[in-house]
Amino acid sequence: MKTEKAIDFPQQDEIGPEMKGADVMVAALEREGVDVVFAYPGGASMELHQALTKSQKIRTILPRFEQGGGFMAHGYARATGKPSVCMATSGPGATNLVTCIADAFMDSIPLVAITGQVYQQYIGKAAFQETDFFGMTLPIVKHSYLVLEKEDLPRVIKEAFHLASTGRPGPVVIDIPKDVQQAIYKPTFPAQIDIPGYKDDVTHPQAEDSELGQVLDMVEAAKRPVLYIGGGIISADAHKELREFAELTGIPVASTLMGLGAFDAEHPQSLYWFGMHGTVAGNWAVCDSDLLICAGARFDDRITGKVDKFAPDAKIVHIDIDVSEHNKNKRVDLPIHSDIKHALTRLVELCKTGQFKKPDLSEWFSTINQWKAEYPFTYEKGEFITQQEAVEALYEVTKGDAIVCTGVGQHQMWAAQFYKFREPRTYISSLGLGTMGFGLPAALGAKVACPDKLVVNIDGDGCFLMNVQELATAKIEKINAKTIIMNNQHLGMVVQWEDLLYESVRGQTILCDHDNIGGPDNLDAIYPDFVKIAEGFGVKGRRVVKREDLKGAIEEMIAHDGPYVLEVIVPYTEHVLPMIKQGLSAKEILIKSE
Repeated sequence: MKTEKAIDFPQQDEIGPEMKGADVMVAALEREGVDVVFAYPGGASMELHQALTKSQKIRTILPRFEQGGGFMAHGYARATGKPSVCMATSGPGATNLVTCIADAFMDSIPLVAITGQVYQQYIGKAAFQETDFFGMTLPIVKHSYLVLEKEDLPRVIKEAFHLASTGRPGPVVIDIPKDVQQAIYKPTFPAQIDIPGYKDDVTHPQAEDSELGQVLDMVEAAKRPVLYIGGGIISADAHKELREFAELTGIPVASTLMGLGAFDAEHPQSLYWFGMHGTVAGNWAVCDSDLLICAGARFDDRITGKVDKFAPDAKIVHIDIDVSEHNKNKRVDLPIHSDIKHALTRLVELCKTGQFKKPDLSEWFSTINQWKAEYPFTYEKGEFITQQEAVEALYEVTKGDAIVCTGVGQHQMWAAQFYKFREPRTYISSLGLGTMGFGLPAALGAKVACPDKLVVNIDGDGCFLMNVQELATAKIEKINAKTIIMNNQHLGMVVQWEDLLYESVRGQTILCDHDNIGGPDNLDAIYPDFVKIAEGFGVKGRRVVKREDLKGAIEEMIAHDGPYVLEVIVPYTEHVLPMIKQGLSAKEILIKSE
């Protein structure tokens, strides 16, 4: 994983030589420590691409679709925590980034999206490839810029990176008209920035010791406490502080999917993850808790189920850097506006003063451990390889030492269930927006960011086809990311809901011939052939049907020097369990197939 810091420039404004606005943009990116840009050119962004060709510090990677480039930037940012950059031309190039920007907004990912715009004289006149990208992205960004004055460009770039990476991270859009890109002038690169309304109280709010003292008083009195953690722990790089606080207090820890890896899945206090398809123990512990401490999470619907039945008897503490999340979805007893790393650091220090009395939770853990033993993630081995079995085999072969990216659907849930994540930034998935097609490009971005790490995309056949063109990027750019496709010839998660709620009526969820469905017992009807597709892109591929071939194929995939597609043929009849149906509570969790 790259850890290079931004270049250390003098702490005073610097006047640059005379250059084009496009060159100013590149120089400003270099000053922010940017080492890679994922960018697709077009008429309104050609100047920017010409400027990038001159850079000795920035690698420009050409995706085969703007959305692919946006999700490569996601993989880079999610794997490193650093703001990443994607770039597109005006009009359709820019609009193809909208899904990526919305995804970053939902999952709080630091992303800087740069777009070319038509000449200022044509803005608002329905010119060729003109869209109001500034306006259309306002609901899904931390901030949008339309740069109308060339002199503003260095400041805007610096502000954008500051906004994307501080406070609650998120996406920032910079829309640059072509005349600003072509303007020749002497730029001033600011050493400092001053953004009104975006000060330390927003970027680094700090809990008062009096508030944290209340939390510890509540812990001392609790009989059934639970720590509920989310992606904010990873964003704040606070996983070490979290573990120390958990161990000092003895409280069990339940994670969201965004928080996977922030707390070691194998730790005895771990409830792993909870929510719609999470552990029974995690869901029941949260539901029965008398104290719930939420740290860096937001009470979204996939976690709470029916809100008024979520932790109904618990006193709830909510520590979050974004004050707007307090009492938005769930009313809480003690909202604390704070950077989570600061709050956990001080909680640890207060625990060590000698005044804190660790509660006796032996009875609580006796109950929890009984739930764990009785209701683990499990599956039945049948005639054919299941997706759960394939994920479990990958975990055994890699010994958990990989960055796993996923698409969206059943395979995404099974990856989280059967690959035990023990370190932060090792489970990379589209979770708030739930975007199919995310896995392959995200894996490429993560591999570019972490060239020495094994990166595996666990995907579904439906998801993979949505950005399959990025195999060309993997081949040409020599990005050695691996993909396992769970091919069940169906949109599996939607099929599951059809089985549960619509009497198995298939509403356009079959991806092959309706009258001749392919699968492990009907290989001749499988469509498309992903091995042939991979080979068409110059990428090595292999298909596995038999259980005895699975581990050997995974080992071959990992050993291969280059990108690789492993297609595993699986049945479509499996359901992701446990499952809490929408509108129900954790106590109504479905454990076995109905």
